[in-house]
Amino acid sequence: MRLTDHIILETPDFVVVNKPSGMLTLPDRHDNELTSLIAIMKKAYGEIFTVHRLDRETSGIILFARNEAAHKYFSQLFESRDVKKFYLGLVSGQPMTKQGNVSEGIMEHPVQKGKMVTNRKGKPSSTDYEVLEEFGLYSLVRMQIHTGRTHQIRVHMKFLGHPIAVDEFYGSAQPILLSTIKKKFKLGKHTEEERPLLSRLALHASMLTFKDPTGKEYTVEAPLPKDMSALLTQLRKHRGKQPAGEE
Repeated sequence: MRLTDHIILETPDFVVVNKPSGMLTLPDRHDNELTSLIAIMKKAYGEIFTVHRLDRETSGIILFARNEAAHKYFSQLFESRDVKKFYLGLVSGQPMTKQGNVSEGIMEHPVQKGKMVTNRKGKPSSTDYEVLEEFGLYSLVRMQIHTGRTHQIRVHMKFLGHPIAVDEFYGSAQPILLSTIKKKFKLGKHTEEERPLLSRLALHASMLTFKDPTGKEYTVEAPLPKDMSALLTQLRKHRGKQPAGEE
C-alpha cells in the first residue's frame, strides 16, 4: 500500500486516511502487526496516535492524532459524540421505511466470539439511516452513527432485516455477481468462472465532520473505492432488469 495515495488531509495535529478494505486498523493477536494501518503510519510519521478504528473489511475515513495533546482532544471529541460520522453501504433488499433510526442496545453474542447482537441489556446505540437508491435486490443506504459500538451498523441493519451485502457475520458471505443483476448474462468464451463484482463487506466510512483543537471545522470525505463504485455502475445500468424470480 502506498500511503501517499490514501492521505486525504494532513495538519500538524492530525492526519485523515482513506483505509482500504481488508486492512486492520490495529494489529490483533493473529496478525503480523507490520500489515496494520497503524504500523504503516508509525513508519511514515514516527509518533502517531489511534483515535478510533474501522472493521477490517470496512473501507474509508480514519483520523489519527499527531501528538499527545491532539490525541487527548480528539479522543474526548469522539467520546462526547461531537464528531459526525457518515457511512455508505449496500444492503440486501429494499427497506420499507426509507428513512429512520435504529436505537437498539448492542452487546456481545453470548456464544459466538467476536459477534454482536441487539439486546435491551446492551450498550445504548443509535444509527440514523436513509435509503438513497434502490436496485431491487440491493439498496444504497447512507448511515450516520451517533455511538461507536463494535459492528454497530452491521448489527442494526441486520435488526432491520436488511443486512449489509457480503457480510458473513450478520447476513450472507455470498459475493455479488453480475449474473445475479444482469438478465441475459453469459460467461465469456475463454472464462470458466465468473469473477465477483464485490467479494467483501459493502460498507464504506464516507465522511467525517469535526472541529480541530483551534476550533476550526472540517468536513472530510473519502470517495467510494473502485470495487463499490464499479458495482454501483452495474446496478444502475441493470436496475429493474434482474433475472426472473429474483426481483
